Amino acid sequence: MVDQDFPGKVAIVTGGGSGIGEACAKLLAERGAKVLVADLHLDAATRVAQEIGDAARPHAADVADPAACQVMVDAAIESFGRLDVAVNNAGVGGPQLPTGEYPLDGWAAVIAVNLSGVFYSMRAEIPAMLAHGGGSIINMASILGSVGFAQSVAYVAAKHGVVGMTKTAALEYARQGIRVNSVGPGFIETPLLAAASQEIISGVGQLHPLGRLGQPEEVAELVAFLASDKASNTTGSYFLADGCYTAQ
Repeated sequence: MVDQDFPGKVAIVTGGGSGIGEACAKLLAERGAKVLVADLHLDAATRVAQEIGDAARPHAADVADPAACQVMVDAAIESFGRLDVAVNNAGVGGPQLPTGEYPLDGWAAVIAVNLSGVFYSMRAEIPAMLAHGGGSIINMASILGSVGFAQSVAYVAAKHGVVGMTKTAALEYARQGIRVNSVGPGFIETPLLAAASQEIISGVGQLHPLGRLGQPEEVAELVAFLASDKASNTTGSYFLADGCYTAQ
């Protein structure tokens, strides 16, 4: 029998149309939540919502737009009546160039989605959660929220920022019933890597002491735990799901 950790609860998952976001949306729904599947691409969000069934609604949202983030939260409340869980997962990879050559438009695009998008999402989500006594926010960081990675200055900067922003919001709302945590996946087998050659994918997998890429479902299990009341004493923390990558 599947644990029903989220009966009567409502979740938003950004970047829910593929990869880690899709796995999170499906697992939360499986465990009893109603889920707004938000994604930049409505067709992707619709596919995931249809695969989930009546417990999900698709929604198109560009998290780099603060107004769109508010509309997203309003849509969840209009559809399901409240907001209890938010998984701020939407992200982009960005250019791969040394810092001294990094394109300004690439920097702006990565920061807009991966850092500002998390802030805009939380800014809209928190008041909605406070209206119903609290909730749980999980921000998707990365292993690159704690270590550097050559030729990825914007991504690394954004993910370090997500970790710090998570801790700050957790401090601010701890006594108001909102828990805020971040998750740092290692390299995960998602569409972001799918375009790479098998040689590259295998090489990236071997960077992890486990000797393989992580799976979206493995990250989703951690997210679901942090979203649930089982993690009631857990807030302001950064949890790695990285196949031992950062222990090296």
